[in-house]
Amino acid sequence: MSDLFASATAPSGDYDAHSIEVLEGLEPVRRRPGMYIGGTDERALHHLAAEVLDNAMDEAVAGFASRIEVILEAEAGTAGRLTIIDNGRGMPVDPHPRFPGKSALEVILTMLHSGGKFSNKAYATSGGLHGVGVSVVNALSSETVVEVARNRQLYRQSFSRGEPQGPLESLGATPNRRGTTVTFVPDVEIFGADAKFKPARLYRLARSKAYLFAGVEIRWRCDPSLISDETPAEAVFQFPGGLADHLKEQIADRNCATTDFFRGRQDFPGEQGMVEWAVAWPLWSEGGSSYYCNTIPTPDGGTHEQGIRAALTRGIRAFAELTGQKKAKDIQADDVVNGAEIMLSLFIRDPHFQSQTKDRLTSPDAARLVEAAVRDHFDHFLADNMERGRALLAFVLDRMDERLKRRAEREIKRKTATSPRKLRLPGKLTDCANDDPTGIEGDPPDPRQDFERRLGDGGEDPCQS
Repeated sequence: MSDLFASATAPSGDYDAHSIEVLEGLEPVRRRPGMYIGGTDERALHHLAAEVLDNAMDEAVAGFASRIEVILEAEAGTAGRLTIIDNGRGMPVDPHPRFPGKSALEVILTMLHSGGKFSNKAYATSGGLHGVGVSVVNALSSETVVEVARNRQLYRQSFSRGEPQGPLESLGATPNRRGTTVTFVPDVEIFGADAKFKPARLYRLARSKAYLFAGVEIRWRCDPSLISDETPAEAVFQFPGGLADHLKEQIADRNCATTDFFRGRQDFPGEQGMVEWAVAWPLWSEGGSSYYCNTIPTPDGGTHEQGIRAALTRGIRAFAELTGQKKAKDIQADDVVNGAEIMLSLFIRDPHFQSQTKDRLTSPDAARLVEAAVRDHFDHFLADNMERGRALLAFVLDRMDERLKRRAEREIKRKTATSPRKLRLPGKLTDCANDDPTGIEGDPPDPRQDFERRLGDGGEDPCQS
């Protein structure tokens, strides 16, 4: 048996220099897609759409694009054909100085860690940090077509599974068009034949981006044959109120602790970026949170979340002390934040994320910047309207009391569970209930003591009988 197991698990051939593989170009992405998009499931499939849309949003946030289009078309045997268009500057198409014979566009699409976002020369803030986003999309797509309208000329290049299908083509003059168009079809070899883009998910993604940057208009269009719910086939998103508009939609007709949302926007000193937020405290329902950095959703929160938690907690404590509320010392962050609807959008230079999928922000300065910006506005929100401030404080104190009550109940249960108790055992194994020491199990009673006890009780002297 051991010989059979060894032969089944032992590698074939020798382990020498010939065993060492060097993956080049985009081959590492196709071999290990999970390292770049977190897997090959539905979430990873839609991450491809987010990567391309984020590039378009970077152009908008930088002030070069005002319109983005998201178009989903049906294509038999595939997840669908997705096209994302912006009217920004357009990808560079001139020859790259380090790679003779290749345009900058081809370098961007076929080489990992290539792009214009490693420094602040092209973008002050951006979601693309590692130069792998669109090249990963290209690597994991059976077909990718990029069109660039730049300097009143139109260019196009096609790719398949990361490989160019020909050189960059010049299609002639286009005087009334500018920007980049990226069309791609996810590869069934990577995602499986059953993988499909979900219109509702893409619709929500496009809509959320419009909330994050009030200066952009996003147009949505989808083949009606792909829609199986109430997702519209066409829509236009533009929200001048930014996150506050989004929060108003989320709250709908729910009653809140304060009639006014806590909302604001603050630039950081020294052109380090800015933060925008909107917070509400629903009365009889659970809340939720949405955190973003450079328009990238960070579902696992991070340092920007820590910043706003600290600002809200310290602000409400300070207000409680101002109003003479002595219980303020027991207020914790969860009393203020849990149950609240919080939306926060941060823009900073060179953000640090936990992984390529950017689920969590780890930039250490973000907590300090966000706390300082939000705290000042929150102090004014509470103190400028004392009735509003007291209403929110009462809401927080109620939640604190509930938390302390639950903790006390858990402590009682813990002590009860660990305290000694009588065991319910059968027959002679049951606990003794007799207080007379002579009637308990253990050492047999002394006959002399038994004799004296019987005399003391008025019994007969056994020697006289």
